[in-house]
Amino acid sequence: MDFSIRAAKPEDSKDISRMIMELAVYEKMPDQVKISHKELEQDGFGANPFYHCVIAEVPEKQKSKDGHTTVGYALFFYTYRTWKGRTIYMEDLYVMPEFRGKGIGKALMSTVARIGQEQQCACLQLSVLDWNRPSLDFYLAKGAQDLTATEGWHFLRFDGDAMEKLAQEAP
Repeated sequence: MDFSIRAAKPEDSKDISRMIMELAVYEKMPDQVKISHKELEQDGFGANPFYHCVIAEVPEKQKSKDGHTTVGYALFFYTYRTWKGRTIYMEDLYVMPEFRGKGIGKALMSTVARIGQEQQCACLQLSVLDWNRPSLDFYLAKGAQDLTATEGWHFLRFDGDAMEKLAQEAP
């Protein structure tokens, strides 16, 4: 299958938004998606982007059954680890179901890793749902370490009321 990987552009925001919803449906959490394609465009392509994204495209002759040529994406951003320094965090890796098993996901993830190396990042980090065995197996087969199992790290989040309450406790 022919496909290419490239940096996303502002005009890709609608396709990125569409695939974010497809991923949320797969992860059984479509009600959690609150962001619009306008916010994605603003947050990813402004003067100070909060995220970066690469997309996978196929030629028009190989478009999806719904007519899409943008068939996958990897959304990432930079963080910092006090013990290691620069880190790249891959928030999402998604390939439309009809295009899986063709090397697109591997190409997207490898591109993010290459970008991380170019930016002198010490590691690539990501999270995966515990029930998502196909994805977990994919990452482990590529050399990822499951830190929950090996080091006991848990990934935590404050949002909504919890974040509001915590923020109110600031001096």
